[in-house]
Amino acid sequence: MDEPGPNRRAFLALAGKALASAGLPAVLRPGRASAGSPDPKVFEGQDVFDRLVTQARERRWSELPIGERIGAVGMALRRTPYVASTLELYDDREVCSVDFRGLDCVTFFELALAFARMLRRGERTPDALLAEVAFLRYRGGQPTDYASRLHYLSDWFADNQTKGVARLITQELPGAERFTRRVSFMTTHPGAYRQLKASPDQLAKIALREAEINARTTYYLPKEKVAAGQRLLTTGDIVGVTTTLEGLDCAHSGVCYRDQAGVPRLLHASTTRNAVVLDQDVATYVASVRTHSGIMVARPLEVS
Repeated sequence: MDEPGPNRRAFLALAGKALASAGLPAVLRPGRASAGSPDPKVFEGQDVFDRLVTQARERRWSELPIGERIGAVGMALRRTPYVASTLELYDDREVCSVDFRGLDCVTFFELALAFARMLRRGERTPDALLAEVAFLRYRGGQPTDYASRLHYLSDWFADNQTKGVARLITQELPGAERFTRRVSFMTTHPGAYRQLKASPDQLAKIALREAEINARTTYYLPKEKVAAGQRLLTTGDIVGVTTTLEGLDCAHSGVCYRDQAGVPRLLHASTTRNAVVLDQDVATYVASVRTHSGIMVARPLEVS
């Protein structure tokens, strides 16, 4: 069971020490890349990357469908420690980074998806993986500044649907309803984000993004209907766990993984277990936390 823990990325990570002290929870199309390793601060965990590349070659992951590739990568990342705020490298500029040494609930699914996409392209280098991550993590695939990062999960889903990375399937699940909660957490808690404190001009950009998100028509599957709806989930589906917490859309995320018995379980970076784990079935997990209200789901599309 994961109550959202302190210092989770953005607001799935809810941003930082200020929130923890307040008792709140923390939550360009890639082309061919050159060989070699980037700056160590930008790319951490070369040994883990090399291990995954070897596993992928030996087990022929690149031949699997996109969802199964994501599942294979995600399962190989089990026991990776839960570590928050690994993206917050600088106060004054945004740099796309990857850190295999520790993952949170967002960086976990982003990394599994990015690695799966990289494999299908025939690439096997840190630069290629960073290019995939940047394409997923930033609006339009362009990392320009802190505000270009897709902080809210519903925004990540919408932007990556536009980019052809994934398709939102929430509305297709039986019992899905309009999601009417409004996002506002970043603009109402700017002091919780060191980048917003260092560059107040970013706050106006974040406010515009929040307005865009609030103007969209978004759907979710209410908590009490997840048990019936999860039968339609497949391995590799990205699951956002919606929340009743004010100003947020989702408070956690993970990947659906169907085990050998066909049970759709949540593969995620767990704050309570402090590592990437294969957890209970999605419905049981969602029901286990009082502030969880339901799920949003995006299904990754094959690399074209």
